[in-house]
Amino acid sequence: MSSPANSLTSIAKHSIGWTIFLSILLILAGFFTVLLPWVGGIGLTIFVGWALVLSGFFHLAYAWRAHGAGGKIWEILVGIVYLVAGFYLIVHPAAGLASLTLLLAFYLLFEGIFEVVLFFQTRGVKGSGWILVDAIITLVLAAMIWGHWPSSSVWALGTLVGISMLFSGFSRLMLALTARRIVKAIA
Repeated sequence: MSSPANSLTSIAKHSIGWTIFLSILLILAGFFTVLLPWVGGIGLTIFVGWALVLSGFFHLAYAWRAHGAGGKIWEILVGIVYLVAGFYLIVHPAAGLASLTLLLAFYLLFEGIFEVVLFFQTRGVKGSGWILVDAIITLVLAAMIWGHWPSSSVWALGTLVGISMLFSGFSRLMLALTARRIVKAIA
């Protein structure tokens, strides 16, 4: 019969293996996105467009389950806005790059802030410095996007998302390797 500690160690080993695998995939995706920033930007625009279309359909479907006329009308309106925005991004991906670039700047700003907070919450944990490295790089990327917007939207979206993916992949990989060493030490 296995003890809870052995079971937990087994789960940790399995999870760490997947984390290492996914970190390597993130690094590779980031590398190729940096090499082909226009393709990465267009691909991201189309992906966001499809996500909006799917969300629009969900809002329209939820409208039938909403109680009250106000809730139904609100869900239908939100669903229509999502569908129109999504279809526009899918049909005109180049035109959507400027808007998405600005949205990306805001996203990276908030991600960087949250990662700084996460670092301060985990600063006593071995390897947590990588979270701070990721936070600093993410905040620098947000500033770069904001400073060159909208003139560099065509290349910035793919390049900066690729760089962010590279550093996120490396930081997650370093954390996973540290966790693997800790698990091996206690096993």
